This record gives sequence, structure tokens and C-alpha cells, in this order.
Amino acid sequence: MEKVRLNKILALSGIASRRNSDKLIEEGRVSLNGQICTTLGTTADPKKDFITVDGKPISKRPQKMVTYILNKPSGYICSSKRHGDDRLAIDLVRDRKARLYTIGRLDKSTEGLLLVTSEGDYANRVMHPSTGIEREYIAKTKEEVTPAHLEKIRKGTYIEGKKVVPVGVRKKKYKEIAITVMEGKKHEVRLLVARSGLSLSGLKRVRLGGLSLGNLPKGTHRVLSEREKLLVFEKKSSYKKDRRSKI
Repeated sequence: MEKVRLNKILALSGIASRRNSDKLIEEGRVSLNGQICTTLGTTADPKKDFITVDGKPISKRPQKMVTYILNKPSGYICSSKRHGDDRLAIDLVRDRKARLYTIGRLDKSTEGLLLVTSEGDYANRVMHPSTGIEREYIAKTKEEVTPAHLEKIRKGTYIEGKKVVPVGVRKKKYKEIAITVMEGKKHEVRLLVARSGLSLSGLKRVRLGGLSLGNLPKGTHRVLSEREKLLVFEKKSSYKKDRRSKI
């Protein structure tokens, strides 16, 4: 068999993405035929050569490359490691035949659109800041939403010393706002709502780029087609300019 780059072999075995596989190699955690390998670009025969990561042999069988869209319910965490009685979002993907992890995170109490994948390279592309993927959330509030609340949200807030401003803010219902953000910093939407003087009663992500959650039932998932995976990188022109709501 033709030799393949070591980082690609690790990625196909479900160890990590190619980028993270390179890090494993650089850290001296990968061995090839009993010798630690730290040279990026090294090639190997995945069927004949003996490859280990942290002393453990990798699987010779390439794992299935698949990405799911999941409607995450509240109460599940986005992690691959379980602590105590944690319920993991990946537990909801019951038909999985590969090592899965979530692309990005949603808070434990936040619901909605979450991508779960075995494709490390795709995950890295989605999460890279340069892609500029919009994230739309529906925030339900305990109080009536007023124009003053919307204006405060539009002005943004500071997170870890950096000013963040939403891409779009609009009132949907009496106690419901659609908020679109770009960077998706930790607790960004929650902080925007809180600093407007409103109290959240629920938060749900409904869109990533051009991919919408649609009517996928809560707690269920389905496989994304190649076309749908590319939708994530599409821009929604209707959100390029913040539309002021008429109340």
C-alpha cells in the first residue's frame, strides 16, 4: 500500500484532526515501529507499520467520517469526558459508529442546533475564527421586550476586556428576541440579554451560517449531507445589516 502522512493516518483512525495530530507528533506522543516520531510530514503504511499514541496502538480500521445535526435539550453538556452523573450531548447520537465529539459548545441549559462529528478537519474549519460563521439564537425573556432593551443589546458589551456587538437583534414576540452573533464567545448572548435589564427564561440556537435547525424534534439527530455541511459557511445577507424592529 502507498505510504500516507502520519497525521492523516491518525485522523482517519479517530485519534484527532490532522492539525491536532501534528501537535501529538511534535509533543513526542506518537511512535512508529517502536521509535518516537517527532518529524512532521513523516509517512507510513497504515496496514504494515505499527503506530502508537501514548503507548496505545491505533485502530487499523479507518473510522466512518460523519457529521450530525442535533437538537440539544437542556441538561446535556458538550464534552467528550464524563464527570459523575453528567449527561453528554453525544449520548443522544445512539447510532454512532465512530468516535464523536461536538463542534463548539452550548451551555448546559442552552438548547438547539449542535453539530456532532467524527471529522476533525471539518470541525477545525467550522471553529476557526476566520470563517466568520453567524450564530442565531432565540432568547425567551421573563419580561416584555421594549425598544430600550433592544437598543441596549445592539450596543454590545465587554467580555474578557473585548467589546462584542451582535450582528442582528430583532423582536419576535412579546417576550422573545432573535439575536445573531458572529464570534460566539462564552455566555455572549446571555450577557447581552442580562445587561439590557432582561431576565432569560430560555435560550435556543436555531442557525449556524446558512444551516437552520428547522423542525428537528428536541433530543433527536440526523446525518448532514455534504451540501448541508457547506451551508454552515454561507452568509445570510438578510442579517448583514441590523434590522430595527417595529414595535
